[in-house]
Amino acid sequence: MHSPLLRARQENLLVNQSLSNRMLDLMVNTMPHLCVMNTVSKNQLTSVCVYCGSSFGSDSTHEAAATRLGQLIAEAGLRLVYGGGSVGLMGTVANSALESGGKVTGIIPHFLEKREVMLESLEDLIITKDMHERKHLMFQKSDAFIALPGGIGTLEEAVEMMTWAQLGQHRKPVILANINGFWSPLLELLDHMRAQGYIRPETEVPYLVAKKIEDILPLLRQAMSGKSQPPPGEVASITDL
Repeated sequence: MHSPLLRARQENLLVNQSLSNRMLDLMVNTMPHLCVMNTVSKNQLTSVCVYCGSSFGSDSTHEAAATRLGQLIAEAGLRLVYGGGSVGLMGTVANSALESGGKVTGIIPHFLEKREVMLESLEDLIITKDMHERKHLMFQKSDAFIALPGGIGTLEEAVEMMTWAQLGQHRKPVILANINGFWSPLLELLDHMRAQGYIRPETEVPYLVAKKIEDILPLLRQAMSGKSQPPPGEVASITDL
């Protein structure tokens, strides 16, 4: 016969297992983003997410770059995933892809429908309840991420993807389109963080840098195929640009 103490321990274990299973079910049902983050990229580029400004900025080359990127994405037969607006660089890259016969998925939270002038002509348009759902869906539906020039929102989205990759939560490539040196101050900051010991070789931040729009898709394909990838810890430095 089992002792009362052993019986109590066994009952306790069963209760704990039941609670753990219920907690896991709760997470899967109500917080799926916590359960699917560890996503590695497949070795095929079928869709790209573009982060960019909802305005045009003061440098006309940025609009030209967005137009060209939309064309190249469409010509390559890739799906563009973006923020769902029709204004600024955001609208430029989407309309350019559509005009070139490309497939476009727009993802926009309901509170930005008017502010970012939602592109209602899109066949694949998703309206989310908040920014968290928007960013998670953009992550899920994309094989790689491109950051064109933009504001604090563009910066936050790109850096978040870099952070998730640094933490081992995905292996999808992230590329900064350094048009006319737009991202050079960020690259300087990253170099400064390395020099100060906050980005260490064992926790390097993975990203790519392209100076020309035409270089972006080839670099992404190389990264996803495993060919010509830099060893861990070797990324583009400001001195290389």
